[in-house]
Amino acid sequence: MLRVLLLAGSTEASSMARRLESVDDVVVSFAGRTRERVELPGRVRVGGFGGPAGLAQYLEHERVDAVVDATHPFAAHMPWNAAEACATAGVPRLRVCRPPWEARAGDRWCVVGDLEAATAAIEELGVRRVFLTTGRQELAPFARLHDVWYLVRAIEPPDPMPLANAHVVLARGPFDESAELELMRGHRIEAVVAKNSGGDAAAAKLSAARNLGLPVIMVERPPAPPGPCVSDVDDALAWLDDLRAAARAVAAPRSGQSADG
Repeated sequence: MLRVLLLAGSTEASSMARRLESVDDVVVSFAGRTRERVELPGRVRVGGFGGPAGLAQYLEHERVDAVVDATHPFAAHMPWNAAEACATAGVPRLRVCRPPWEARAGDRWCVVGDLEAATAAIEELGVRRVFLTTGRQELAPFARLHDVWYLVRAIEPPDPMPLANAHVVLARGPFDESAELELMRGHRIEAVVAKNSGGDAAAAKLSAARNLGLPVIMVERPPAPPGPCVSDVDDALAWLDDLRAAARAVAAPRSGQSADG
């Protein structure tokens, strides 16, 4: 059995927590940005560690055997903190990050590097009714466009709401294409702003936009630290299997060694 710190914030983290419940001693760590978290088995920890130094101290104090970083693809700080802390503490680390979406035939993507660039793209397109799917905490850059109406989808209400002209829809994925089509048609959406988080849960909005011929302003992911990375839960579980096998090999007595040496 391994003592695993699972840095959560993605559907992959939820799946891993459930599958590791009876295998390892797992602590599931959340940043705490969302109050309504998915219920998961295992010990749950909420809040930061105090940067890389604090996390390294935690790993050593708790005698953590492995760190699985399954934070959201747009987590900007924790992957880097985890990489530095694991290097300091000498703890194996694995990043689990699903592949990004790729444009398909019929898509009208405008790929941008950040939310400020997404705001500029809205201006360039000249659209006035925009579907924002970037999350409740990253709305401020869009507030400067006073002549644009926004449909904002979030898990929890934005507090405070920086947009003067917006309507909020509270929902958690997965979403289906027919509902996305109805939502966009009903609100007369002219463009969609999305982060390239990948996966199936939120991909329906891209299909709906393609169906309607709408432009999608696609925000690229932030850079990630170097190190081992897999794209799905099965590969992450296989990595942990290898660590368990290595630990058993070290713990097992050498072949032919007597009890008194």
